[in-house]
Amino acid sequence: MNGYIFVIAFYSIVMIALGFYFSKRRNVKDASGFFVAGRGLSTRLLFTTLLASNIGAGSTIGLAGMAYKYGISAWWWIGASGLGSIFLAYWVGPRIYAKACEHGFFTLGDYLEYRYSKLFRGTTSLMMGIGTLAIFGGQLLGIAWILQTVSGLSKTSGILIGALVVVLYSISGGLTSAAAVNMFQIAVKMLGFVLAAVAAYVAVGGFSGLAVKIAAVAPVDNVMLSWDGIGLTVIIGFFLMLTPSFCISPGLIGKVYGAESVEAVKRGTALNGVMQWLFGMLIVFIGMSAFAMVPTLANRELALPTAIIELMPFWIAALALAAIFAAEVSTSDAILYMIAGAWANDVYKGLINPNISSKNLLILGRVMMAVGGAVAILFAMVLPNIIGALTIFYTLMSVSLAAPLFFGLFTKSADSRGALLSAIIGVVVTIYFQFFATKHGVWLLNAQSTGILFSIAFMAVWTLMRKLRLPRPC
Repeated sequence: MNGYIFVIAFYSIVMIALGFYFSKRRNVKDASGFFVAGRGLSTRLLFTTLLASNIGAGSTIGLAGMAYKYGISAWWWIGASGLGSIFLAYWVGPRIYAKACEHGFFTLGDYLEYRYSKLFRGTTSLMMGIGTLAIFGGQLLGIAWILQTVSGLSKTSGILIGALVVVLYSISGGLTSAAAVNMFQIAVKMLGFVLAAVAAYVAVGGFSGLAVKIAAVAPVDNVMLSWDGIGLTVIIGFFLMLTPSFCISPGLIGKVYGAESVEAVKRGTALNGVMQWLFGMLIVFIGMSAFAMVPTLANRELALPTAIIELMPFWIAALALAAIFAAEVSTSDAILYMIAGAWANDVYKGLINPNISSKNLLILGRVMMAVGGAVAILFAMVLPNIIGALTIFYTLMSVSLAAPLFFGLFTKSADSRGALLSAIIGVVVTIYFQFFATKHGVWLLNAQSTGILFSIAFMAVWTLMRKLRLPRPC
């Protein structure tokens, strides 16, 4: 058997086994244990489960692919994401966590119904359900690229194998067991990627050697060593799309709900954001090293696994590949919890059967994970690349949820009609500029950024007008 395949297969079996073990050990028998870990996650567990979710296909294979083409400026993708985690730690997280504890929320949809209405919850849950399938498809693509690089497996075979592993692992125990297994996954990721970055550093001759090698193979106008090489419009788009996304993601907020205290929310989430920034530098360096050594890849998203195999000794490469695989699986489990939360808790319980028992909700959540995994396979088959898949999800989330959530948490005047209209306007404006306008955005903004700002601006004006109309207390 191919040595790399053996390592990945062994690692997959270990993760599935650990998932079932912690499920039994921690006695996951109801929806509270499955969705929010019984609200018992310490700072350490919250940090590891958040970081494990945030280091996925986009921040490994996708980010390395961007660095392969654009160089150091690709880091702004992870820079914007990490900033969102900081905002979640100190502004959004503590407020929404307090509401979750007070009212027994399991998902973001629970809060949206409490703050606005059942209609708004149902509408956004349907949109998030579609977007979540796209982002899960992106993670499956990441797994497929790994398996293709190390063994020559087809894209289709890689996607099917990845879906089987992730679904079996995720349905075993929910957030309770995932938080425990994520500690093991984070250790593998950190060790694997640090060693991979060191090996790449040696292979290219350090930072000076990297610059020389890039200059030798790059076009004359190459911008790989420039912090704005990817373009100011793209960088602004990252911050307007990703920073709010990492504050309001239903998957991340669901994990925040599982914290044992407000202090755990602040410390665990903030540490996760800082580690995202540091981790991103490792991946960007490896991606740039791949370009310096193998500048002719047809698919830039093969840069990371190719660099690992070409530039590193077997034992480091095997550990690094296991780290990439861990990254895709740990992010995928968070996505499957979003799917379970959106369809089982938000749509079925919220709109169809509010009296469903906790035990039956647990069963339905696991069924929705399996169904979501099957549908996401179809998405992965047709999506061209990881970053494209993630962009679909982050765009839908930012343009529909950012304004309603922020105004709902920090003002008393926001109402359901304004929230729903702001979400619709954000989506419509984005679609218009993306597909019908001659210029994809206003001024320096792209379509997604324009849609987000239109949504926020509308919500701000609507809320202000409503505040002025409200009767003043005597």
